[in-house]
Amino acid sequence: MDMKKHLLPAFLLLLVLAGVAYYFIPRFTYYHLPVPSLPVSKANKNLLAAKTREQAASVRSFINKKKLSDEFCFLVDMSLPSGRKRFFVYDLKKDMVILSGLVAHGSCNTDFLEQASFSNTPNQGCSSVGRYSIGNSYKGQFGKAYKLHGLDSSNSNAYKRYVVLHAYDCVPDYEIHPQPLCNSLGCPMISYKFLEQLGKIIDQSENPVLLWVYQ
Repeated sequence: MDMKKHLLPAFLLLLVLAGVAYYFIPRFTYYHLPVPSLPVSKANKNLLAAKTREQAASVRSFINKKKLSDEFCFLVDMSLPSGRKRFFVYDLKKDMVILSGLVAHGSCNTDFLEQASFSNTPNQGCSSVGRYSIGNSYKGQFGKAYKLHGLDSSNSNAYKRYVVLHAYDCVPDYEIHPQPLCNSLGCPMISYKFLEQLGKIIDQSENPVLLWVYQ
């Protein structure tokens, strides 16, 4: 009888530990261990380059009208897997991508969302597609961050939703596909090293830099 009394708590403890391991081990593997990424085929690279170049070409009249930087723009292709580099720094003078990095999408208030879903509704925790003007920097919860001003109906609530450009530890500097990246609460969230690189462009620009999230 005494043995049964001891076995039941031990069994319950094992169940709890198994549940904790089931939840945390995959996430630790995704975000903290160096996982090699699958290579991208040359054909897919060419398609991506063409799509990015086409997207950049379509912003030129818009940035002139909005008095945004005509030197650089930031393009985020949410159609790509989160484990791939899908945040591109485009040099409008040289007509080419000069930097790229990983960027997380919003969880939409779920435990984990592998593919991006979009909403402009406050308190939804989702990413929003559309064009943004990158505003002033400030020191936030995760260090240096940049305010974002939504310029389209699809992201018009960005400022009051506290959607900002910031960094976080769970975003590495290398591709991890086919593993997915961690989620944000709706912000375009990048690595600290990548934010430092972007900050040099943003802070030195005479006019605000355009950030365009699309799919």
